[in-house]
Amino acid sequence: MKLQIETACLRLIPATAKYLELELSDIEHLARALGVASVPGDWPPGEYDAGAIGFFLEQTLAAGDAGEGWLSWYALSRQVKHAELFGCGGFLGAPDASGTVEIGYSIVQAARGRGLATEMVMALSAYALNHGARRIIAHTTADNPASIAVLKKSAFDLGGENPEGMLEFVRTS
Repeated sequence: MKLQIETACLRLIPATAKYLELELSDIEHLARALGVASVPGDWPPGEYDAGAIGFFLEQTLAAGDAGEGWLSWYALSRQVKHAELFGCGGFLGAPDASGTVEIGYSIVQAARGRGLATEMVMALSAYALNHGARRIIAHTTADNPASIAVLKKSAFDLGGENPEGMLEFVRTS
């Protein structure tokens, strides 16, 4: 666990291949490896499902050390004792030739409405912009007001709709 991001309320830990394998096979061992007492009952949250975990495992194995920080991160509360795993976020890979990365995030139901998703998105965005990204995009649906609010609070602007009908938000600095 050499790379971490800490903010006022959270600690972000990049998902390694070991963590992702544990997440798919033995969730209680993942909890111990991350230093949390347990994993929430509604884990994995939102669209971060077994397929997404498998995707990030594949990408992590393929990218090796070069992918560290550019894929999935676990979001934990920052308490020294009784830290809780409450979400995940990250990118679909390192910046492309134009300097663009795509960010995604999801948190468990019990953590919603506490500003944690916004704090996570802001921290991950700062990481990306400080490590070579020039543009960050995010996609959500028009019927997801909570996600839209997180993006707006995190300095993203609505850029339009993508070909799949998803709203595209953009942050450049």
